[in-house]
Amino acid sequence: MDGMIWGLMTVVVLSCAGAAAAVVIALRTRRDSPGTGADFDQTARALYAAQAELAGRMAQMAQAQAAANAQLAERMHHQERTVSRVLEERLAEMSRRVGEGLHVTTERTFAHMNALGERLAVIDAAQRTIQDLSSQIIGLQDILSNKQARGAFGEVQLNDLITSTLPPSAYRFQAVLSNGRRADCLLTLPNPPGSIVVDAKFPLESYYALRSANDDASHLQAARAFANDVLKHVRDIADRYILAGETAESALMFLPSEAVYAELHASFPEVVEKSYRARVWIVSPTTLMATLNTVRAVLKDARMREQAGVIQAEVGKLLEDVGRLDSRIGKLATHFAQAQDDIRQVQISTDKITKRAEQIEDIQIGDDRDTARTGQAAGVTAPVPPPPAAVAPAHPDRWSGSGLPPRS
Repeated sequence: MDGMIWGLMTVVVLSCAGAAAAVVIALRTRRDSPGTGADFDQTARALYAAQAELAGRMAQMAQAQAAANAQLAERMHHQERTVSRVLEERLAEMSRRVGEGLHVTTERTFAHMNALGERLAVIDAAQRTIQDLSSQIIGLQDILSNKQARGAFGEVQLNDLITSTLPPSAYRFQAVLSNGRRADCLLTLPNPPGSIVVDAKFPLESYYALRSANDDASHLQAARAFANDVLKHVRDIADRYILAGETAESALMFLPSEAVYAELHASFPEVVEKSYRARVWIVSPTTLMATLNTVRAVLKDARMREQAGVIQAEVGKLLEDVGRLDSRIGKLATHFAQAQDDIRQVQISTDKITKRAEQIEDIQIGDDRDTARTGQAAGVTAPVPPPPAAVAPAHPDRWSGSGLPPRS
């Protein structure tokens, strides 16, 4: 802005100088002409005066411009300082906010990293657990793929369920029947119903084939194979382990898998009905536990019936003891009544003794008064009588050695 003002002033000065030069040239031209000398001098003086006035005004303008420039520079410097201070304050505030934001962000990042580390540790532990379970599942699959190992698995599970529910006297494992067949477990129950055989079966191959069937034809074939396997186990149990006069009229087929048991009851109701007609009850670990609890209640009731005679004899003895106790309590009540009567008589005797002592004291006091009056009349002082407790009894032969009078 200062450059524009100075350029404008330069243009004005040059214009004025040019005009003055033109006027001077014109006046000189006119001065050379005759009769114009006086006018030229007057005009030159006026021009010089105007030029001097113009120079003064230009000087004033220069001073005013310098003052304005100084004020403008001071104002610009003040504004620059203000802007610098505001910028510094804003930069400081921004730096503080940025620092706080970075601190908060850093803390959150650390917290997220710690949480992420904990979650990764949990995931690692879960992964190790999954790996362990995978290895165990692989081992279980290896066990279940072998029929003998699968049978042993079912027998072990059956053993655990029975030993944790029934007393040792209520079962026998690997019991040999009269027909030479060996049962996985024989529950020894009283008649009726009699001993019940529990045999573990596990039709795993046909079940896996049923679950892995992809189309209707393979599913139908696998379902027929599964039903035939289960019915074969039912017939074998009915033929081998239901013996008249030795075992109960029914037997239990134990399926050690809840999934196989659920699939059988959900999709093969006709197989279940045929097992009922053959009097072979199919049970799973859960239903076998409920059955064993029922067996335990039956055994407890049987033991209670066996001990009924002993209980009745003990109750008779208890009644005799109660009778003797009642008789002894009656005798004790008689003794208490007699003791109460003796106490009443003792109280009566005590009252009589008290009254007699009072009478004796009254008699002695009366005698002392008569003697005192006689002594006063004769001028003799009466002796001081002994205390009442020192007076001898009127009849000493009537007192016992204890110091009490005889019972009246």
